[in-house]
Amino acid sequence: MEALQRRRVTVRGVVQGVGFRPYVYTRATGLGLAGHVTNTAEGVVAEVEGAPSAVAEFCDRLAADAPPLAVVDTVHHDEVPAVGGAGFTIVASRTGGPARTLISPDVATCGDCLAELADPADRRHRHPFITCTHCGPRFTIVTALPYDRPNTTMAGFPMCPDCAREYADPADRRFHAQPVACPACGPRLRLLAGTPPRETDPADPVAGARRLLGAGAILAVKGIGGYHLACDAAHAGAVRELRRRKARGDKPFALMARDLPAVEELVHLGPEERTLLTGRERPIVLLRRRAGAAAPADDVAPGSPDLGVMLPYSPLHHLLLGLPGDPPGPQLLVMTSGNLSGEPIVTDDAEALERLAGLADAWLTHDRPIHVPCDDSVVRVCDGEPLTVRRSRGYAPLPLSLPLAVPATLAVGGDLKNAFCLGEGRRAWLSAHIGDMDDLATQYAFERAERQLESVTGVAPRLLAADRHPGYRSAQWAGRHAGDRPLVRVQHHHAHIASAMAEHGLDGSRRVIGIAFDGTGYGDDGAVWGGEVFLADYAGYSRFAHLAYVPLPGGDAAVRRPYRMALAHLRAAGLDWAPDLPCTAVCPADELRVLGSQLDRNLNCVPTSSMGRLFDAVSSLAGVCHHSGYEAQAAIELEAAARGAGAGAGAGAGAGAGAGEGYRFSLRLPAPGAGSPVVADPAPVLAAVVADVRAGTPPPLIAARFHSGVAGLVADLCVLARERYGLDSVALTGGVFSNTLLSSASARRLRGHGFTVLRHHLVPPNDGGLALGQLMVAAAATASGSASASADCARATEHPQQGEAHVPGGTRQSD
Repeated sequence: MEALQRRRVTVRGVVQGVGFRPYVYTRATGLGLAGHVTNTAEGVVAEVEGAPSAVAEFCDRLAADAPPLAVVDTVHHDEVPAVGGAGFTIVASRTGGPARTLISPDVATCGDCLAELADPADRRHRHPFITCTHCGPRFTIVTALPYDRPNTTMAGFPMCPDCAREYADPADRRFHAQPVACPACGPRLRLLAGTPPRETDPADPVAGARRLLGAGAILAVKGIGGYHLACDAAHAGAVRELRRRKARGDKPFALMARDLPAVEELVHLGPEERTLLTGRERPIVLLRRRAGAAAPADDVAPGSPDLGVMLPYSPLHHLLLGLPGDPPGPQLLVMTSGNLSGEPIVTDDAEALERLAGLADAWLTHDRPIHVPCDDSVVRVCDGEPLTVRRSRGYAPLPLSLPLAVPATLAVGGDLKNAFCLGEGRRAWLSAHIGDMDDLATQYAFERAERQLESVTGVAPRLLAADRHPGYRSAQWAGRHAGDRPLVRVQHHHAHIASAMAEHGLDGSRRVIGIAFDGTGYGDDGAVWGGEVFLADYAGYSRFAHLAYVPLPGGDAAVRRPYRMALAHLRAAGLDWAPDLPCTAVCPADELRVLGSQLDRNLNCVPTSSMGRLFDAVSSLAGVCHHSGYEAQAAIELEAAARGAGAGAGAGAGAGAGAGEGYRFSLRLPAPGAGSPVVADPAPVLAAVVADVRAGTPPPLIAARFHSGVAGLVADLCVLARERYGLDSVALTGGVFSNTLLSSASARRLRGHGFTVLRHHLVPPNDGGLALGQLMVAAAATASGSASASADCARATEHPQQGEAHVPGGTRQSD
């Protein structure tokens, strides 16, 4: 008789909450093996015993045949003494020890659960919390590891006998599915309305909610990662009122459509967009509108050529949009985060009744707590590949693989679009989207999220990293909490470039040409940087080139009123504020007079090299956008206008550009040996735009020529850097490169010159990805022994700043 063999197998990765133990059970019993499997803080641990050939087969295919939601990082197995016995069991989880396993993100409702939801004969027919091993909430309900029901917010819902039977049945889809429940034992949905809010429609709260939505009401709907504010997207009055209550300006709302055919009526879909919309992550996807589409109401996305659309990802969403045979109701919903603009998303029920009282007419809520807030992710497609704009639900907390091992580190990110990052070894965990740190509630949300992510990753930071801006709340938080731990302050655009390098797996042994274009980053000279070309690795950078400095009159006032930026650029370029120019005409006479005096006397005029502010200036100068009601509105509308110019927009008649060319920047090259950066002067661009405006050139053509000119500038500067330093890889990063028209044009030109182009796909190019770069730079500073000196991380530069005054402060806007 063949001797028995026993092996202990440890599987690490996303292996809890994804049906891995049931999978191990089924595989072991199918091979006739004895033993057991359990969850531990480091992953899934199994012991299998039987014929050596069966044990070997079990181990060899364990990762390859894993459940669809599992992500197996490593499988380690060792031989242990055989103990005999028969049968294979799932045993109680073992607690204790450092957390080393990975938590699954929340997953959209699977097809099997949707079929049961719509089946009148199924006991979970119309159950708003239907879930199984393959779908449902994960990250947002986990309170501790290992991932078992007592360590989730389902702990307060004991299973009924029917659910317990399914949970214990190896042949059932809900075998060891921790959030399993049914109408008899699961969370309870309630509809609250009136003043004070009281329960209404207790027999069918979803039907009551649909009636309210159809009548034009605004509902606060408790979702997977927080409350949404919902209304009928085709009801103009409801959308307009929601915009007013939320103080949202013109910022577009996100939409939730019932199914793909409904989406196709609104927007153009390619195969990549279809994949994103229907995938298990279910992000909001930014899509180009169809001309003449009947819905939604104009106030959903005023002035925007795009719509942000997602498909339902929870059973409650499907019920709200109606199952087959339901009475008529809204087919398209506005679904925007449940908060006032700038505040964190609401997750607590009592807080929702208080904070959303002025926003919602009724609350569709339930009693399953949300432990981790998690906003919807936002993605768009650029050149056939995803470009992540906001990385949150569906993606967090999956780790990113790092090209180098890092010490246990916390990087706190920036102040806009804040997301922090924990890293250790070859892994980094970007947090879900936190928000803008100006709001005190957001700062509290940051602290809670940081503690929670530490607890589930097991990372105990010994090193902190933050932005250099002295006014950033995130950096101030890091300073208060560093204690005796080193705090590395990282230059903003260096972090952006390092983020792109890390995403593409670069080990930093060779520098890249980093093009970092955004709205704001604190510069080494105290100016507001944002049109930067660095030669960089993780250990340091030199400033090879930048946009010419212009005054930023009034700081954030210039951001909110792009015509001020246009006038500042005209003055810097030596161009008159002629009354026939759109930016001059829109500026009130008193403000124009004061602005002129402010610029003449250099009062409250921080110098800036920001590419984002140049986009604002051209947007106003061309007559596209003069007032910015939300971040980057002027630049977004300029991109939209450029797309409207059609093919060949860089050519054609007009005074501003030659055939087939965009506007041209002038380059001021430093004297040999001077060691100062190349300066890209936009004065010729502005003069050409003025000439085109006066020649009656349509704004879309002006916008297209400007985009072409910026892409040409990127290529020219990279060619110059290669000639001098032999570098051939270019990282395109910063919030300006969320502009797919510019990103695509720049990449196309660079590849035409033989460059390798690194663009963001998994990590946002905006400040939502900043923390990843901070992490890598801080780790490099520690490795070089400079962390104790706060690691300015700018090596003795080849292009030091000379003759440029240090100007303290500066605007806090970014991206």
